[in-house]
Amino acid sequence: MLSVLLRLGMMNKADRYERMYHQLMRLMSTSESVLSRMASICAVLHHKMPSFFWTGFYLLEHGELHVGVYQGPLACMVLEKGKGVCWEGIRRAEPVVVPDVDRFPGHIACDSRSRSEIVVPLFNQHGVTMGVLDIDSKELNNFDQTDAEYLTKIVALIYQ
Repeated sequence: MLSVLLRLGMMNKADRYERMYHQLMRLMSTSESVLSRMASICAVLHHKMPSFFWTGFYLLEHGELHVGVYQGPLACMVLEKGKGVCWEGIRRAEPVVVPDVDRFPGHIACDSRSRSEIVVPLFNQHGVTMGVLDIDSKELNNFDQTDAEYLTKIVALIYQ
């Protein structure tokens, strides 16, 4: 029903995110596994937001960003250190919204169909950066402050 309302333009973005947030809160209470929580978040976001082309996590391991759980086409396994939107999210420690990836210096194109992107840092319960949630869209200007706010709230569920 949500996807029908979404396609018909009968539900705004904040309402969609609010519904997904509450659904994910209920799901998170069923498992303490970080991996399970990441997988569930990816699945819900990817399948309930039609404009999301690639939805997944890149995780810091030994100073490198490695692909974690995701939904969508094949991903880059390891992102070149210091380059791209994901590393910018790590550097800033805040969400990064990129309306047009072709205009982002050093953008890493894992799939040339990606046109816009948002990255949200993932922090553990001690405030240590563990990685990022990375979402790509085939549409230009797909992401905004509403996405940044709700995705930050959703990502925080992982280490709750």
